Amino acid sequence: MKKLFIPALFFLSLFNINVAMADCDGGKSIVGQVETIKVYELDMDYLARIDTGAATTSIHAKDIKVLGEDSDSENMRDHLGHMVEFTSYNEQGKEAKFKGKIVKVSKIRNAQGVERRYAVKMDLGWNGEHKTVNVNLRDRSKLEYKLLIGRNWLSGNYLVDVDKEDDAD
Repeated sequence: MKKLFIPALFFLSLFNINVAMADCDGGKSIVGQVETIKVYELDMDYLARIDTGAATTSIHAKDIKVLGEDSDSENMRDHLGHMVEFTSYNEQGKEAKFKGKIVKVSKIRNAQGVERRYAVKMDLGWNGEHKTVNVNLRDRSKLEYKLLIGRNWLSGNYLVDVDKEDDAD
């Protein structure tokens, strides 16, 4: 009886561990530190850095222009609801223009200090899944990754596995 009990106990403990691990992800997709993300509005793929330390997703934006009345105001908050136009390019140098509504002005603290950034809504896709989130506009020309994925995109849908290799490799 003892001979059967110990292997049965071992088997049950393995089963419980597997069940617990399956429940742990709650059906969430696993992303790595770097993933290829499609920005649908630009019809472009970006090699994106996944950053759980960043609250908001950021995209490379140059030539940012606020359109419409009061566009010359120094206070960026005056531009909420206005249209903004910018040019972006990915790590391959493919370029596209975007025009969208300013939905937020964020105060960002980083290694360079404090800066304010406009945010627009963008539809970002990975592995056939879509998610629309606020995306900060920032000149990322000196940075390796032109798209940084923050917690606002990850939240509720994704887990990060730092050992996972990028599909583009």
